[in-house]
Amino acid sequence: MAFKNLKKLALKLRQDVFQAFIKKKEAHLGGSFSIIEILISLFEKILKKDDKFILSKSHASFPLVIYLKMKGFNPKLKTHLELDKKNGIYCTTGSLGHGLPISAGMAFARKKLRKRGKIFVLVSDGECQEGTTWETLLIASKNKLDNLIILIDYNKIQALTTLDEGLPLYNLRKKIEAFNCNTIEIKNGHSFNSIIKKLRKIKKNNKPTVIIFHTIKGKGIKEFENDPVWHARQLKGDEISIGKKRLGI
Repeated sequence: MAFKNLKKLALKLRQDVFQAFIKKKEAHLGGSFSIIEILISLFEKILKKDDKFILSKSHASFPLVIYLKMKGFNPKLKTHLELDKKNGIYCTTGSLGHGLPISAGMAFARKKLRKRGKIFVLVSDGECQEGTTWETLLIASKNKLDNLIILIDYNKIQALTTLDEGLPLYNLRKKIEAFNCNTIEIKNGHSFNSIIKKLRKIKKNNKPTVIIFHTIKGKGIKEFENDPVWHARQLKGDEISIGKKRLGI
């Protein structure tokens, strides 16, 4: 699929997710819109038959579920995902900080059993404040889990504040590199060209790979972008009209 078609798909997914937010009275628009290009890049260009994708930041589940429905699967549309292998959901997630350890366990099992395929897991930057994240990096590094690909949605906003105001993650790349991980940084986490180019360059070198995506929370609706309130706010009133206008609905 050409880049222009990927961009059209991203817009379509944002439109469908926005409509679903209104219908289901769902919140979490900000973190859902920040990962759309990452999801599309993975599923359209990167993931292979034996690979698995885990969404650890499950409060942003609507884009994943709606995309899978586009592809003919039928997972339940809900905020926190529950295991449903036949419909592309390989892990129950929702409590932040657990998706990564589970994914590392899957990668470790595959390594021991000499099974093909990588485990891709998408985590939030807020999860990088959790102890289990850093414990998992230690374990993944020690066991040389080069079949584990960790994707960080680095939009720099958590809950009702910024990371800097809450608990800063200064020098995130250096922190991760200190855990002996192959670390890649993508300055524009909404550029299909940058995302796909970097993901295709991942090589096995006896280390887990961590990719830091600099993204914009609420990407696609200018009035909502980089505003912590959209971490968990339901759409109402004029906000619906603003969103529809920006998304061309």
